[in-house]
Amino acid sequence: MNKVNLFFWALIALLSSCSNFDEQKGKTVFRYNEAANISTLDPAFARDLTIIWAANQLFNGLIQLNDQMEILPCIAKSWSVSESGTHYVFHLRNDVFFHDSPAFPGGRGRRVVAGDFVFSFNRIIDPRVASPGAWLFNNIKRTNGIAAFEARDDSTFCIHLERPFPPFLRLLSMQYCSVIPAEAIAFYGKEFRRNPVGTGPFSFKMWLEGVKLVLLKNNSYFEKENGQKLPFLDAVAVTFVPDKQTAFLEFVKGNLDLMSGIDPTYKDELLTREGKLQPKYASRINLITQPYLNTEYLGFMVDATNREMKDKIPGKAIRKAINHAFDRKKMIRYLRNNIGIPGCQGITPKGLPSFDSNTVFYDYNPEKARRLLAEAGHPEGIGLAPITLTSTSDYLDICKYIQHQVSGIGIDLKIEVSPPAAVKEMKSEAKLPFFRASWIADYPDAENYLAMFYSKNFCPGGPNYTHFSDPEFDQLYNDALVTTNDSIRFRYYRQMEKIMMEEAPVVILYYDQVLRFVQKNISGLGSNPMNLLTLKKVRKSG
Repeated sequence: MNKVNLFFWALIALLSSCSNFDEQKGKTVFRYNEAANISTLDPAFARDLTIIWAANQLFNGLIQLNDQMEILPCIAKSWSVSESGTHYVFHLRNDVFFHDSPAFPGGRGRRVVAGDFVFSFNRIIDPRVASPGAWLFNNIKRTNGIAAFEARDDSTFCIHLERPFPPFLRLLSMQYCSVIPAEAIAFYGKEFRRNPVGTGPFSFKMWLEGVKLVLLKNNSYFEKENGQKLPFLDAVAVTFVPDKQTAFLEFVKGNLDLMSGIDPTYKDELLTREGKLQPKYASRINLITQPYLNTEYLGFMVDATNREMKDKIPGKAIRKAINHAFDRKKMIRYLRNNIGIPGCQGITPKGLPSFDSNTVFYDYNPEKARRLLAEAGHPEGIGLAPITLTSTSDYLDICKYIQHQVSGIGIDLKIEVSPPAAVKEMKSEAKLPFFRASWIADYPDAENYLAMFYSKNFCPGGPNYTHFSDPEFDQLYNDALVTTNDSIRFRYYRQMEKIMMEEAPVVILYYDQVLRFVQKNISGLGSNPMNLLTLKKVRKSG
């Protein structure tokens, strides 16, 4: 038998043993599919949801967020913040242990101490590591180039900032800020990416890249629920079937416990036009849905650096005309089965406390759109050059819908479809006059969205892809950063939103929704606006 056949039959045996783990041993295994695959299990590189979901089972940080996005203790049992808002002191639990690993003497995981956070956070900002999460600590105070992460003793960890930043605690809930042991990095080196050692409710068992990932219950986990030790599940198994239709069929057959989101190929099979679960599945599946901190939008480059680009940028009146020229409610109903909220407000999505549902910036008003075109010197679009919108194929149906709607007021919209990587690169390099994009919150604060329009954040160095610039906006942004009173800060946010939306560097399409389809025998699986998967409180019956 040749090596290929040996590998094939070994793989079949491995997958069969993993898939039958629960049947053979009476164990409860939570199963889900990750079509996009996972590139690493190192939390220093947890930049997308696929990695974040896995890392959230394997690792912990100082604090955590509940489903209402409230800050709760985790490894830090308590903390204090100085009146200046620049000094944070965290008091750590003394019952948190790293997973057992060959990296430790005798293979037994040791207790977590404050020095582990000093190591972990310094690793994030180490340029040799090149973590995409290094920006989290841009505001850290430095003395002689050394970041101010301090372990006063084993149970007291301190962080010193250069200036106050009210959302900072929420930043620390991100998976980048997970604690890891220096011993594991020394032992595994670059292979830590596939040999993770954390403190989470589940520990690493095996990962056959592109095929299957298996995590096992951490029997030494420190958290409890109503006096019972977490987690309740015995294992988590993740498959990596790239075809979403195949994964959907596996879910319908009961071979997967969770399916997140929905693909156009089966949305009408599962959902009614009103966004409800089709009656034929109601007895077998639960649908969990809520606002998602994800804003889908079209962006205009409003400040090009070369003449050729400037000639392709629609003026303010035309940008506002496009905003009024298409029916967002109809788009959501017919193209997304009512999954999502029409984007008639600003860039801040529903789900954040500063979202203002009473302020409508752009409604469907074709007559107003025509007046704006006339004000721009192009009545009924006469003399207006074609406008090109760049998108990926995933959003072609929405782009074509907008194309058809704006043609009704005389705008000739061309659609250019490019691969996701190309769109991302051109957008980051300010080479697209008009593009489709989305912004998923890194942390639950409107500042994360409004930073996209701060003039000092021009791409490629920052997230201001439209090159929007306004002195009043910038001043309010700076004022908000040093304001610890939430009500005052939210007022600043709304003023910034109004200034930005009046200039119309973006066309808000919709605010997304979290969609989770879950088998009936699963309980304790919550949902949250960050779409973070938390499995430590999940139970599986029958």
